Amino acid sequence: MLAHERRGSGPPLVLIHGLGSRRQVWDPIVAELARHREVITLDLPGFGESPLWPAPGSPTPGDRVTDHGAGNRSDPGPRLPGDPAPPGSPRPPSDPTAIGDRRLPGDPAALGGSLPPSGPRGASIPDERAAPGEAVVPGSVGHLADQVAAFLDQLGLDRPELAGSSLGGGIALELGRRGRARAVTAFAPVGFWGPVSRRWCQAVVGGARLLSTALGPALPRLLATRAGRVALCAIFYGHPGRLSPEDCLASARALSRAPGFAAARRAFGVWRLPIGADPGALGGIPVTIVWGTRDVVLPYRRQAARAGEELPGARHVLLQEAGHLPFADDPVRCAELLTVRQ
Repeated sequence: MLAHERRGSGPPLVLIHGLGSRRQVWDPIVAELARHREVITLDLPGFGESPLWPAPGSPTPGDRVTDHGAGNRSDPGPRLPGDPAPPGSPRPPSDPTAIGDRRLPGDPAALGGSLPPSGPRGASIPDERAAPGEAVVPGSVGHLADQVAAFLDQLGLDRPELAGSSLGGGIALELGRRGRARAVTAFAPVGFWGPVSRRWCQAVVGGARLLSTALGPALPRLLATRAGRVALCAIFYGHPGRLSPEDCLASARALSRAPGFAAARRAFGVWRLPIGADPGALGGIPVTIVWGTRDVVLPYRRQAARAGEELPGARHVLLQEAGHLPFADDPVRCAELLTVRQ
């Protein structure tokens, strides 16, 4: 079972964090949410205190996992530069997220050398809408949604309310599309990007992980100062100076040590809700899409516009002066969005 916490009482609300994060990212709003809901915060497989997803041939996601230590590292997935590799695990030759890109109108063709595609153009990779029996990319939105769905089954939750941040927002939307949610709220969700903004996101979060690793011994001293928190955490927060040194350090450690990070980062490009596609059960439930106006990781203007085109029936909200992780920037409004329906 995934590492998780349950607090409060009422209709269940499951909170899903993003890439490189952990369940504690929701802490600024959990106490308020628990006044209205039974709040379940979880660590995705390969993040926080949850072990990495099972390797091929291991027990299925529905089987109970009892090891909450370093996790199952037999299938580490593709690695970023600087990621440690288990013995006998060669680095994959290419980045699967760069294969088969299709540009949206207005997107430039390249990033000027940043994260260039290394696979053959037009080659295909497994997709979240693949036919039964086809492979699912480890660490992708659909693969992690499978893991979370199995977790919900273990808790006896059929259609809870779901909320997700970034990668977790994509997972929440995918589960909502499958009919596994009573309502979905997605904060800066992945999947509404073009190739350039996707690669930008990969570069930003990959760089943050490498920086956290490189500065490891110095992080306690750096994050103990307001200037250090502003310099190192402004990528993810609109008001990083308000954060506590302890939370910043714990989050940086979680980012640098997550065994599922590399595979999930590389699988970003697999999942998307294309314009005009059937959104499944999302059309019959309350859906809220939230963006912070200071989001550096997923700049909101074009992605919010795409989200509005792809999910016109959803409630679309901008949080002024909030960053990619808005829960510490505007906890009152974030909690309200999760407890007051449109």
